[in-house]
Amino acid sequence: MKVAGFIANRIAFNQQKSFSRFIIRLSAAATVISVMVMIIALSLANGFKETVSSKVFSFIGHIRVLEKEPDRAIISEETPIIKNDAVAGSIRRHPDVTGIHPYATRYAILKTKDEIEGLIVKGFDSSFGSGNLNGFIRQGRQLRYNDSTYSREIILSSITADRLKIKLNDRIFIYFIRPDGSLRPDRLTVAGIYKTGIEEYDRTFAIGDMKLIQRLNEWEPDEISGYEIFLNNYKKINRVSREIYEQDNFPVTWNTVSAWDISPNIFDWLKLQDKNTLILIAIIAIVALINLITCTLILVLERVRMIGVLKSLGATDWTVQKIFLRHAAIITLTGITMGAVLGLGLLWLQDATGFIRLKEEAYYVSTAAVKIIWWQVLAVCAGTLIVCFLILMIPSLLVRKIQPVRAVQFR
Repeated sequence: MKVAGFIANRIAFNQQKSFSRFIIRLSAAATVISVMVMIIALSLANGFKETVSSKVFSFIGHIRVLEKEPDRAIISEETPIIKNDAVAGSIRRHPDVTGIHPYATRYAILKTKDEIEGLIVKGFDSSFGSGNLNGFIRQGRQLRYNDSTYSREIILSSITADRLKIKLNDRIFIYFIRPDGSLRPDRLTVAGIYKTGIEEYDRTFAIGDMKLIQRLNEWEPDEISGYEIFLNNYKKINRVSREIYEQDNFPVTWNTVSAWDISPNIFDWLKLQDKNTLILIAIIAIVALINLITCTLILVLERVRMIGVLKSLGATDWTVQKIFLRHAAIITLTGITMGAVLGLGLLWLQDATGFIRLKEEAYYVSTAAVKIIWWQVLAVCAGTLIVCFLILMIPSLLVRKIQPVRAVQFR
């Protein structure tokens, strides 16, 4: 073992510019790049998926409870339901539920002196404030509620504000269509401007006081559009939605709708990104393995005469094989270690500086988000170690086929 290790180290780390040393370094570099790219690809995909998903969940909740209407469009004004504190309480006590809040929606028309825009006003009560918009508000603040009457403030998206050419603290006319078909105007102050980066939401919604919507719709104080439910883990959405629907006191005219159903195009697109990531990793792995096999074959062929000399001096096949297995260990361990360090270093740099920028209109985020899942990093390293070592053992088996007499004469 000492002889094999000594010879392997002399070939790999000698100061002479030998072809063998070049091949070993080339193989190690290929492994470094492969491990680094796989770790970066997985972490960016994780961060991208979590960031976009969290934007969707923050804006519409994980699950909605609303009136059962089979033919109604998913993103539209809802038919009112009557608040049921008993049902809301039983939902709130579910172990996977972190919050449940009533909301109301209503179509409205916003008008300035020169511009006009139609959208849906989504209202919350004072217990929920302006919903989970804190991370999305770019200018201004949340709504200020009034216990005696409704708040005369509104939060608009940056897209709506730009189209209407209004700024923070400007006053704007809002028109609601009353049940009798007439228009009812009101004048509100722009308290904040938000931006989720999801154009479908930014073009569609403004945020206001639920009391305003109830008043202009001529609803009773206990009439709402529905409830938004938030969970501790989005992966449990389908199961929890089914369990809530099957509760004994859940009204037969109500329905539970998951975020997957409300925005299926976004989540289908995210699943497609996952497939693209897996395809990219598979291509990188295949190219890296072919490169390693080729490099090791070249290394064996380049050292045929050395193998013949060692065998003629009494070295066994296993002793010679250990030289090339040592090379395999050097290539694999060096590649995995440096690849993991460089990959994690670049991810840390991206997380700290956000130097990789994206077009928010196309990707829903302005910078590439990072989420490192350590078991994935360990799986990449362990998988690379096992697969590379097994692959690199194949060329070393050629040593058994080499005959000393022919090997010494090999040119």
